[in-house]
Amino acid sequence: MTATSKNQPQYFRVVIEAPIERVWEALTQRDQVLPFFFNSVLHTTSLAPGAPVRMRSPNGKFTGVVGEVLELEPPFKYSHTFKFTNLDDPICVVEYELKSIEGGTEFTLVVRDAPAGTKTEKYMLSGGKMIVAALKHWVEKGRPSFTSRLIGFVNALSSPFTPRKCRSENWPLDKKIK
Repeated sequence: MTATSKNQPQYFRVVIEAPIERVWEALTQRDQVLPFFFNSVLHTTSLAPGAPVRMRSPNGKFTGVVGEVLELEPPFKYSHTFKFTNLDDPICVVEYELKSIEGGTEFTLVVRDAPAGTKTEKYMLSGGKMIVAALKHWVEKGRPSFTSRLIGFVNALSSPFTPRKCRSENWPLDKKIK
């Protein structure tokens, strides 16, 4: 496969022992640290289709991920485009699907159109596993997992080495992503 070809969708699934509304609320929380998203903060003008998505550092200085809301069906589905600001890889799509089941919520993270052979593909494949595990822990236990806390610590230590192109001033909410 070449870097321009797309991979098959990747699915990451977990059962969370909590009502679907609680999982949805955690997933779509804005303007607070989300330990299951690598301690990023979701910034957006709204969660309506077409709205910008920016995943920023807790202090707001850096933006790690940019995209645009594609679909929103509370509390069942939320999807958006996805691009790492530090990479020049093409955009992919991330979908979050929730299904109420006996004993909780089935949560599925789907990664679509990850460019084959790219760092985006590599990061998304390893990141998807961490996200579903960390979301489960966060919702069920009400606190970040050890891995989430460790990532937050490492991110804080490494922030002085973040590339300039990741500064939030380069990724305002009104900038269209290509």
